[in-house]
Amino acid sequence: MSAEPSPAVPASIAPKGAVLRLEGIQRRYVQGEGTLEILRGVDFSVMEGQSVALVAPSGTGKSTLLHVAGLLEHQDAGEVFIAGAGTAGLPDSERTRIRRTEIGFVYQFHHLLPEFSALENVMLPQMIRGLAKREAAARARELLSYLGLAKRLDHRPAELSGGEQQRVAIARAVANAPRVLLADEPTGNLDPHTADHVFHALSQLVEATGLAAIIATHNLALAARMHRRVTLQDGLVVELA
Repeated sequence: MSAEPSPAVPASIAPKGAVLRLEGIQRRYVQGEGTLEILRGVDFSVMEGQSVALVAPSGTGKSTLLHVAGLLEHQDAGEVFIAGAGTAGLPDSERTRIRRTEIGFVYQFHHLLPEFSALENVMLPQMIRGLAKREAAARARELLSYLGLAKRLDHRPAELSGGEQQRVAIARAVANAPRVLLADEPTGNLDPHTADHVFHALSQLVEATGLAAIIATHNLALAARMHRRVTLQDGLVVELA
């Protein structure tokens, strides 16, 4: 795979049916007496069942892009559409509701609750949303079994391997059947063999559930296996060959 971006080819812009769509996203930060522009008018979209690798050096704005797309951070200009609905003018309470129901997050470190079992970690976000305990347990059991953890349901995070912990984190991220999955270096803390296993499970889940996924990664071999590869160049998202 070529690591060189093609400045003349912007990432696909606003096709109809895109689950996640960013239009004209700008994000800047004040540093002392100056302003640091991170995103300079990003146009970018992801379709249902599509995994997009975001490959870019540290400090170029990958995490900022994911935070804006996931409604964790407000953009300075532009619009984020989730399933065709704009979000820029929404109150924080509604943005929180959308994050809880429409967006799943996976990070480099699993952030599982250590005092709860794998099953309970996946049940909790469903119960917070209002699902009955019995239904939440059934959904959690189904997801964890799909990810190869049927025999590890009652184990706490400290009793699981790194790869198993990350698969629990993936199950938790999709427990509420979101439309969008945002992953920030989800295999960055794993050895190559375990990373490959976790990535395979994640890819299968994206296609099986029709998620629109953006996965930030430095692993070019894994990125090459996704549907699309993009990078950040001068504050814009551009496609990689």
